[in-house]
Amino acid sequence: MAAARARRPSWLVQRAPKSEDLRRIATLLDEHGLHTVCEEARCPNQGECFSQRTATFMIMGKVCTRDCAFCSVSSGTPVSPDPEEPLRVARAAKALELAHVVVTSVTRDDLKDGGAQHFASTICAIRDLLPQSVIEILIPDLQGDTASLQAILEAKPHILGHNLETIPRLYPLVRPQADYARSLRVLALAKEKGRGVLTKSGFMLGLGETIGEAEKVMEDLRGASCDLLALGQYLQPTPRQIPVEAHIHPAIFSQLKEKAERLGFAHVASAPFVRSSYHSEEAYRQLRGSWGFPPGQIP
Repeated sequence: MAAARARRPSWLVQRAPKSEDLRRIATLLDEHGLHTVCEEARCPNQGECFSQRTATFMIMGKVCTRDCAFCSVSSGTPVSPDPEEPLRVARAAKALELAHVVVTSVTRDDLKDGGAQHFASTICAIRDLLPQSVIEILIPDLQGDTASLQAILEAKPHILGHNLETIPRLYPLVRPQADYARSLRVLALAKEKGRGVLTKSGFMLGLGETIGEAEKVMEDLRGASCDLLALGQYLQPTPRQIPVEAHIHPAIFSQLKEKAERLGFAHVASAPFVRSSYHSEEAYRQLRGSWGFPPGQIP
């Protein structure tokens, strides 16, 4: 995957989202005082997802304590988490009639538990109002703190995700405040202590990695017993973030998907516009009906 900074190729051109779809979800979020990672991270799929009444809630504010080079979420000193936010998330999810609720957060290194209890409260609030919904969370690394991770697991999310984002060689450039081995340990511990929780991770292509390096990350994830994998193309959200090094052809994504499936991932989403929570509900439904998955592991 050699560097090739150029205009986007045809497979990375999307139709503009319908303004009414964006307004409808934006109005609902504003009513409940909430944020989505779809908007803050400038996700290319937000038009499609909003039109299907889906969104990934982003809790604990919209200011991150880290400054990753690929991410457009604001960095700085965040305010204290709002104790009423978990209930507002649950009410918004109920208003959207969601069967699959996805919640993520900014990284909160300023908090002793990294925001773990706030995640747990949000999971419990969603379960109270939507007892039949599937709850998927995408967490930061919590600085590797086992007790914080355990507090989240005790709230019993169905899916726990934590993204590696890129290959270890590029961490100093792309994620200078993160640690590749620590993130792998978070995933391994979640699987070990989560009593049936499905674990999920993802990383981006097009940042300068080789195919061999991408395959090694997939092997590392399977070594951590990660169940679900998402691979997508990095797209520079604003001029402030690092540029795209290469536009990866869909055939490469298909090749990596086949490799990942051979490694034993229960589900693999691999295509240019794939993001962590893209079509998560469909993936979960497929797994529930899969003969090959261990009985009783999927609620």
